[in-house]
Amino acid sequence: MHAHFTFVIVVILFTMSQICVKTAAAKSVVVKITNLQTEQKEGRLHLVFSSSMEQEPRLYSAWPTKNIEPLFSQDLLGLSKGQIITFDTSTKGFPFDSLADLPAGKWYVQAIYDSDFLDSRINSPLNLYSDVVEYLNDSASDMSLSLDLNQRLPEETLPVGDKFLKFVKMPSDMLSAFWSADMYLRAGVILPNSYYDNPLKNFPVIFNIGGYHARYDRAQNMYENAAFKQFWLAPDTPQMVIVFLDGEAPLGDSYQIDSANNGPYGQATWQEFLPYLTNQFNLVDHANSRFVTGCSTGGWVSLALQTYYPDLFNGAWSFSADGVDFKYFQLVDIYQDENAFVNENGMLRPSYRAKDGETIFSIKREIMMENQMGRNASFAYSGGQWGGWNAVFGPKLQDGSPSTIWDPLTGKIDQSIAAQWTQYDLRLYTEKNWKTLGPKLQGKLNIWMGDMDNFYLNNAMHLYQEMLNVQKEPLSDAKFTWVRGAGHCDYEQVPMLEKIMTQMQKRLP
Repeated sequence: MHAHFTFVIVVILFTMSQICVKTAAAKSVVVKITNLQTEQKEGRLHLVFSSSMEQEPRLYSAWPTKNIEPLFSQDLLGLSKGQIITFDTSTKGFPFDSLADLPAGKWYVQAIYDSDFLDSRINSPLNLYSDVVEYLNDSASDMSLSLDLNQRLPEETLPVGDKFLKFVKMPSDMLSAFWSADMYLRAGVILPNSYYDNPLKNFPVIFNIGGYHARYDRAQNMYENAAFKQFWLAPDTPQMVIVFLDGEAPLGDSYQIDSANNGPYGQATWQEFLPYLTNQFNLVDHANSRFVTGCSTGGWVSLALQTYYPDLFNGAWSFSADGVDFKYFQLVDIYQDENAFVNENGMLRPSYRAKDGETIFSIKREIMMENQMGRNASFAYSGGQWGGWNAVFGPKLQDGSPSTIWDPLTGKIDQSIAAQWTQYDLRLYTEKNWKTLGPKLQGKLNIWMGDMDNFYLNNAMHLYQEMLNVQKEPLSDAKFTWVRGAGHCDYEQVPMLEKIMTQMQKRLP
């Protein structure tokens, strides 16, 4: 069943759009580039297999369950006329080490060349990709595939919007200087139902931060939700603007804060973008009318923003926050553990569980997937969750590359790097600076967590709460809501929004 096969993809750049079926016996898969769409930029060429056509295979799920799409990749210095790239049994992949291990059955196959390293997604604007090829693997014959990199993703365009729904994109001088390239900040904005009634009126604002790598256009999904529409247009709804910030950054999610690897996203967002948004959408230009909220990544970011910028916001409503204490970075103690993949009992550490406790996938499996996605075969460049954390929390190496807190293949933790993560350990930072932070955080911390969080984030939040409970001068008045049996972000979105907006309104002057 696992005979040695050689696989060659031939990619010829010309226009075609049909799905074709190829099962002829051949021993190679060759990618051939013509001068029609030569791409001189270095990049990572991905070959994706999917068992269904619910979406194109290139729209890789990056969710390492047992049914994840097989992915095979290699780095290239560019694509030039006449170049031939071969994918064969030596090409590394996930979850299968070799193309020879691909299970029998019908597959839909697609190639994409990711050459935009200022955008963390595989499907970056202007990337080259192929049509989808249908392939029947009988597990006995040699595999022969031909794919043509004949398509190019379009340039970015903002969604159209509506009367109460707007989208904006602003160039950032700070980020452009850091990256030596044109960089932008984006947001989706939902306006209150009385917005046009009085042109001179200014409105309070809620900054909504999404889950990991959530984009600004998620505002459209909220706006088109029937339950939200009913609430938003009701006469007694608090009149506030909601700004949906963008999670995109070159190495994953920016977390809307400064970091050594992604650059000054905190300064850019709050010194450049905030004044722009304030002027553009008639926002109250005072901290007493600014609030921040989010779940998962957004839960951590909302707490971090209120903590690192205590005078900029009048309250954070945090839900299912990422690890707020790195003694529980999910289940890894980055300060004491020797290995992220294997615990002290010799067992693989889980990363994601069902609410009944059953393990769905391990940290090692997730990192192996991200290694496949990222150039240099490292999760540091994957744009995935672990790569994103690594970029935001970790230092930059002398050669300009992001450090990795643990070895991508073995999981061995580098304690010298872990020690440099402490400035982003919210429990540690808050405890250390309570004397000055405490008075500024009074009445501002509102935290929700399920005690069966799917990513084990409840453990770190317990330590965070225990730390706040023993603070004095002043005593902490942070409000914690623990829900028994609840998983990650396991609540109804619109009813929760109604509830927290009522609480926000009570804090307005």
